[in-house]
Amino acid sequence: MSKLNRLLGSIGLTAALLSAGSALAVDITGAGATFPYPIYAKWAEAYKAQTGVGLNYQSIGSGGGIKQITKKTVHFGASDKPLSINELGMAGLTQFPTVLGGVVPVVNLEGVAPGQLKLTADTLAGIYLGKITKWNDPKLAADNSGVALPDAAINVVHRSDGSGTTYIFVHYLTQVNSEWRGSVGANTSVAWPTGMGGKGNEGVAANVKSIKNSIGYVEYAYAQQNKMSYAQMKNRDGHFVSPNDDAFQASAANAKWKAEEGFNLMLTNQPGKDSWPISGATFILMHKQQDDAAAAMEVLKFFDWAYSNGDKLATDLNYVPLPENVVKLIRDSWKDQIKATNGKAIW
Repeated sequence: MSKLNRLLGSIGLTAALLSAGSALAVDITGAGATFPYPIYAKWAEAYKAQTGVGLNYQSIGSGGGIKQITKKTVHFGASDKPLSINELGMAGLTQFPTVLGGVVPVVNLEGVAPGQLKLTADTLAGIYLGKITKWNDPKLAADNSGVALPDAAINVVHRSDGSGTTYIFVHYLTQVNSEWRGSVGANTSVAWPTGMGGKGNEGVAANVKSIKNSIGYVEYAYAQQNKMSYAQMKNRDGHFVSPNDDAFQASAANAKWKAEEGFNLMLTNQPGKDSWPISGATFILMHKQQDDAAAAMEVLKFFDWAYSNGDKLATDLNYVPLPENVVKLIRDSWKDQIKATNGKAIW
């Protein structure tokens, strides 16, 4: 064998080995909701350390995640707005929840500590409808005796992108305020009556932190990580509550998850004296028929690992893990719902 042939053979073998190695290390791709991004990032870091399989997750908002999974440009999409059975059927998708959390009003008010400001359904809706425009409005003052509310205009911040966090927030407002229900409604994007936009939970948090006398809404983990001042909310049972794990768990205490309904369930304005009224789950979207069965298996293995090993990481970031009976329903749904092109179950 000539030196040239030996060299070409060596190059070919090296290329084959590199190709085989890259095939074994199939990274997962996902895109969507910013609400769960902090926990998905933590899970991804721990999972890669254990398995070598990475996760490339684009935190682009629920609307973007739905679009990308529909176009099959990612292995999974993520949305805080659960899709209906009809929507899932039309797109050939299935969905399942991963964790629970809460959306919280955050403010930038000098001298007002986290949890010191109290809001009701009426005052929160009034602010976002543009009806309550000053912090010392009598309706706000009535619930905040002893709090030095400034004689200043309220700077309202909302999401500018299609957002499941927005959907949870405005879904709550439609349940508690007839004017909001009739004039604005609930969707991942709405025609906001007032305010300025920020992209993602990150953008809203950044705007509120930088603009005095402002109010916005973000997922609780973002409020905690950014050391933001959040408000108490008056819940359905008439109690002012602060956002925390116990309050999120209380809102989900009576939840009835059904796999046959695509786990489509909203947790806003739930009963219970300890319930946080703007709670919700976040969901994963996958195609029922998988063109790449190996990649789909890697996605399911990742979330199976997260359900078994990721609870502490979730609670450390102020998310609430799903109950074990719900996790069993989810794993069973994978067997029924997610299949290769030959019709065989992947899980």
